[in-house]
Amino acid sequence: MLGEVLTATVTPFDADGAVDYERYRELCAYLVDNGSDGVVVNGTTGEAPTLSDEERLGLLGAALEAVGDRATVVAGTGTYSTAHSIHLTEQAHNAGAHGFLVVTPYYNKPPPRGIVEHFKAVAAASDRPVMVYNIPSRVVINIEPETMAELAEIPNVTSVKQANDDLEQAERILELGLDLYAGDDNIVYPFLELGGMGGVCVHTHVVGPQVKEMVRRFREGDTEGSRRIHEELAPAYELLAVTTGPIQIKAALNLIGQDVGGLRLPLVEASDEERAQIRDCLERLGVLQQASV
Repeated sequence: MLGEVLTATVTPFDADGAVDYERYRELCAYLVDNGSDGVVVNGTTGEAPTLSDEERLGLLGAALEAVGDRATVVAGTGTYSTAHSIHLTEQAHNAGAHGFLVVTPYYNKPPPRGIVEHFKAVAAASDRPVMVYNIPSRVVINIEPETMAELAEIPNVTSVKQANDDLEQAERILELGLDLYAGDDNIVYPFLELGGMGGVCVHTHVVGPQVKEMVRRFREGDTEGSRRIHEELAPAYELLAVTTGPIQIKAALNLIGQDVGGLRLPLVEASDEERAQIRDCLERLGVLQQASV
């Protein structure tokens, strides 16, 4: 098991736009100290498409050094190129990643059998767990249940990060014997009700302890208490809707004193209006006030 609460981490940049590896080590430790069972390195939230292979490997090494002995470190290795995805997976395997997050090939819109062959080829690069990342809102293609059933036959495909709120499809994933992770933060609780493992989250950068407590209470049978936390986290879900990620979560982190720097183009800084909305969400969550004390 890769854990219940995984945070898809941002990538800190310094004033010159270079990756700040020391700050990243600190961030990973902070997240694991505050509710995360593991971290996902080089995902969408980490601005992976703007990183060189050398930077990706450096970030993975920094995460493993910082928390690899007490938390799961999952490497995002999926791209729209199967050959490049294999290369990244081999590199991450050799570096010591505990598992791999592989997104549906994007942009070139392969047919279902192409998706299956892609995952077979990438999974063959390691014997460690592979998490399928199904996010139709970004890659246009939804991995339908019939295709997911074929992916479930790949020996080391063990889980799915499902950024799709179709609960019927989520149930089908569970029926295949795969671990189900919410890929959108607002569906962690509904997925728990179905039998899901937890979530690969972004809001846990700022509300990690609350999310971990929500999962813990659910596991212990306190569904009412768990649901109450889910409802109290509404401003966190609202925060993520302010603008494109990771613009909003980087702005939030900087506001609470977790300096992660800016972004790489084509992403841009949050506007003044967006920053005001983010601040309001943080104040309603109570985390901005805590950070200022």
